Amino acid sequence: MAWHTSNSVLQRVDGSNTWWNTVYGPADKVQVSGIYRCLGCKREVTCNKNDPFPPQPKHVHSLEQGPIRWKLNVRTNTEGV
Repeated sequence: MAWHTSNSVLQRVDGSNTWWNTVYGPADKVQVSGIYRCLGCKREVTCNKNDPFPPQPKHVHSLEQGPIRWKLNVRTNTEGV
C-alpha cells in the first residue's frame, strides 16, 4: 500500500479512465506514470510513462503468488515537468 500523510496533496478521482483498471505484465509499456502494485505479491514500484514494467528476472514470484500482474495504484502528475 502506498503511504501518505495528512499533509500530502492527493486528489480522489472517479476511476473511469482505462488506466485504473488495466492489468499489465512484465516488460509491458507503462501507459501513465505512477505507483503500480503487483496483484500477486503486493509489492509496489514507481514507473514512468513509456518505460517498461520490471521484467521477469528483476521481479520474481513463487508459484503461490501466481503470475506477475501490475495495476495502477497512484497516478503521478509528471506532465510538463
